[in-house]
Amino acid sequence: MTSITTTKITTILLATCSLLGCTNQSDTSLAKTILLEEITNNHTTADWYVPLSTAIEGLTVEQAAWKDSIDTHSIRELLSHVVFWNEKILRAFQGDLALDFNGDNESTFRKLDGADWKEAIAKLDSIQTQWQQAIEQATPDQLAAGGPEITSMLSHMAYHTGQIVYIRKRNGWWQPSQGVE
Repeated sequence: MTSITTTKITTILLATCSLLGCTNQSDTSLAKTILLEEITNNHTTADWYVPLSTAIEGLTVEQAAWKDSIDTHSIRELLSHVVFWNEKILRAFQGDLALDFNGDNESTFRKLDGADWKEAIAKLDSIQTQWQQAIEQATPDQLAAGGPEITSMLSHMAYHTGQIVYIRKRNGWWQPSQGVE
């Protein structure tokens, strides 16, 4: 195991402990630092994996709509789903009214057209920027209460980013210079 890997694992473990109960300024600062780094890594900065902004960069509307079967989701549907959940969790974290949701997760995978696709990309950028601001301004109590859900959201985002990269690789729409071979 490299020192970078060990450092990363140690940092994640410390952050998890902090998120379970930030009791002092040191814990809160560490939790904020880790969450901000992970929000950035999931959105725009390549670290261990490709960020979502890179995964969707340069896609045409037609490529984003591609599906190999009725039972799978297109890239545009995956992006719609991620945007929905990231915004819903953000609003809850901020104490705002939650987005209307009838409990049907499948309804979050909207089929975006050309204008909606560009709007969804812009909305993702906006939501992730709002997440950065919310974490920076968060109190220890907010971090303790919302931390586990935030880390789950980030894992969820990374999971769907992987699906997007897989779809692109499968169809020859991915270049190794974008982050993975």
